[in-house]
Amino acid sequence: MSSAPAAIFFPDPAPEAWLVVLPAVLCLVMGAVLAAIRRNIALHAPIAIASLAVLCAVDALLLHRVLADGPLVMVMGRWLPPFGIAFTVDVLGAALALVAALVALAAAVFALPDIDTNRRRYGFYPFLMFLMAGVSGAFLTGDIFNLYVWFEVLLISSFGLVVLGGEPRQIDGAMKYGLLNLVGTTLFLIAVGYLYAVFGTLNMADIAAKVATAGAAPPLMTLGTLFLAAFAMKAAAFPVNFWLPASYHTPRVTVSGLFAGLLTKVGIYAMLRVLVMLMPGVTLAMTSLVGAVAVLTMLTGALGALGQSDIRRALGYWVIAGIGVMLAGIAVGGAQALAAAIFYAMHSMVVMAALYFMAGLMARRAGSFDLGMAGGLWSSAPLLSALALALFFSISGLPPFSGFWPKAMMVAAAIEAGRGWLAAGILLSGFLITFAAGRIFLLAFWRDSAAADADGETRAARLEPASMAVLVLLTAATAAAGLWPEPVAALSRAAALGLVQPDAYLDVVFPEPRP
Repeated sequence: MSSAPAAIFFPDPAPEAWLVVLPAVLCLVMGAVLAAIRRNIALHAPIAIASLAVLCAVDALLLHRVLADGPLVMVMGRWLPPFGIAFTVDVLGAALALVAALVALAAAVFALPDIDTNRRRYGFYPFLMFLMAGVSGAFLTGDIFNLYVWFEVLLISSFGLVVLGGEPRQIDGAMKYGLLNLVGTTLFLIAVGYLYAVFGTLNMADIAAKVATAGAAPPLMTLGTLFLAAFAMKAAAFPVNFWLPASYHTPRVTVSGLFAGLLTKVGIYAMLRVLVMLMPGVTLAMTSLVGAVAVLTMLTGALGALGQSDIRRALGYWVIAGIGVMLAGIAVGGAQALAAAIFYAMHSMVVMAALYFMAGLMARRAGSFDLGMAGGLWSSAPLLSALALALFFSISGLPPFSGFWPKAMMVAAAIEAGRGWLAAGILLSGFLITFAAGRIFLLAFWRDSAAADADGETRAARLEPASMAVLVLLTAATAAAGLWPEPVAALSRAAALGLVQPDAYLDVVFPEPRP
């Protein structure tokens, strides 16, 4: 082959490079298979659960290889970037992809008793696989337009999951969920077009290299503002967060838990990748703005949960409060604060999904999501009550659970950076969430049941072993990360270091001298 064609082609990929695209391909193929056998409903659950178990194994192997060998890249058609579309994965993308796969596997098992035959017939498991294709693709892509495409894939799939069942409240929730997300997607597309007009490339490594020489010029500030607005809508940050508590309580709790665990974290990941890694100078210039948004998001979520009588609505506000904590890490900046934000993101993915699953089991046992109608669960369901108490400790940031360590890291980083007001916002938000969690526990678990019959006994539904097993495992995960935090903290530090020092990411995409 002549030297000219060779100059625009990537070398033959190493075998481990195929791991970069395998998660998205696996989910797309299995989603198509499930859609093709839509009449064989009995096969959907076992195929989806087996596929998600394989996805977890692939993501675990991918994370292992990235930790051992550094970032990996796979370029479509072997065209050298920026001509070829690249999938590039570092520690951050691989870690979040693995946690997302584990949460999706837990949701698929929890759905066995929660999702009825009618909802399965209309595509619950195919939508779940397509959703995971979008989530995995977003975490693993190295092209910013591809990031937009994967956002669209997960957005369309999430619409299907929200309206599954066709109940009026679901349609209403889907309208609120869809409107602002579509606005955010439009802003994202406008920002991508403007970015291409400025730099003539959409490859993330190529953009990072070119931005490093451009400083914080006015076009970059405009781009950063557009991306911040678009991703803030996706992540449900203040003041564009009202869609989340208005919609997350409408679908089945399996779907709500999946959304709470995964979707807003994709928005945070996009901020970390685009704003922190690609445009660090712009992010530094917007520190005060991002910090103010973070504090307002935390307090909006914490205070909103206090006024709710439906536990699912309260949990929606807790999702928002957690987004504020992650935004605080971006506002403080630096490896320690970013590591805390990443640690908290992984913690939140597990704990928020578990809290929604707990709410579903609580309602099944008590007969209602309404805190005024629930009660007596401490005596009628002691294991569920103990798990709920552990999860409440974790989401409040209390030891010995996983929520304590990232908040402690974040507060320390904020104080060290001279941003005590951000540290105060984190602590105040944690106090308010603790108060709201205590209120829920007292009303739903500790007090006597409001639905007791004349003999003082409650007639409650049986809790399925599969559902309880999922909740036990997720709660055990948050307890293990709290009692032994160093592995997760070390993983978070490695992911944060890849953001603030992206040389390895850039070098794997451009092994020759960078453009």
